[in-house]
Amino acid sequence: MLTDPPAPAAPLSSRSNHEQLPIAARGLAKSYGRIVAVDDVDLTVHEGDIYGFLGPNGAGKTTAMRILLGLLRPNGGQVRLFGRDPQREMPEALDGVAGFVESPHFYPYLTGRTNLELFAAFDGGDASTRVDRALETVGLEGRARDKVGGYSQGMRQRLGLAVSLLRQPRLLILDEPTNGLDPGGIRDMRDLIKELAAEGMTIFLSSHLLAEVEELCTRVAVIRSGQIVYEGSLAELHASATPRYRLRTSDQERAQRLIGNDGRVGELNRLGNELVFSAEEPVVLELSRALAEAGIGIAALIPQTATLEHLFFELTEGGEHPHRLEPVT
Repeated sequence: MLTDPPAPAAPLSSRSNHEQLPIAARGLAKSYGRIVAVDDVDLTVHEGDIYGFLGPNGAGKTTAMRILLGLLRPNGGQVRLFGRDPQREMPEALDGVAGFVESPHFYPYLTGRTNLELFAAFDGGDASTRVDRALETVGLEGRARDKVGGYSQGMRQRLGLAVSLLRQPRLLILDEPTNGLDPGGIRDMRDLIKELAAEGMTIFLSSHLLAEVEELCTRVAVIRSGQIVYEGSLAELHASATPRYRLRTSDQERAQRLIGNDGRVGELNRLGNELVFSAEEPVVLELSRALAEAGIGIAALIPQTATLEHLFFELTEGGEHPHRLEPVT
């Protein structure tokens, strides 16, 4: 059930309080004239998280991610990446951080390997020694000598991830990493993200594939109209939802009228030969008795776990103003 918005999180006034957090953002704001793209956004990513950043198109995801990486200057708020400010401490703030926002760009007339070698040279150190391993990790070793201009969108996504892995990041920030991949590629990317997380990497990703997020992510943030409407674990998000039930009776028309007249029932829909409604358990028990007293037989009453897709649309489309389900800490 939606709750009132919490008090704002404390500002990032002390590095010592946040130096272990891969991402800590407080009060981020960004406007373009009268258009508010990001509005008082708080984000907290803990070490080891696979953190999903969700929202409809135009909600402010890409703008917020650009601010996190220091690619865009906010109008207000603060960001720390492992305690460093990407607005004031570049390039040190990106030590241990890698990723891409929107589609990664490469030199199309060069091969995939040559592109990686150039990026490795920019990074310096021993990054060049990891080119072969990065290509193998993302499954491009067989196409490494092909020009990038002939790569599909999915292959460019893989190459972008390979560039990120050259840095051996502790924090990997990915914007729609499965964009352009076929079902097999999506599966491989999902497995790769799991492997990287198992090796201790923290991963922050945006995605439209809610089923993938539900399988992969430990924590999520949902953004709507530039504001965070939820941040927390998936388990807590599911627990916050009003229980839903599927009902089959001997007289669906009368059952629908009876349930619909109870003001404590949330959404009520008829799907095929079933009624689907949301209500708290004590209300359901009373409705069961009322159905029996009305001579309506219950053939099945089945509780349903809300999917992430259902919760996502409830958060992003469910009302005029966004609400937070949990304080952002």
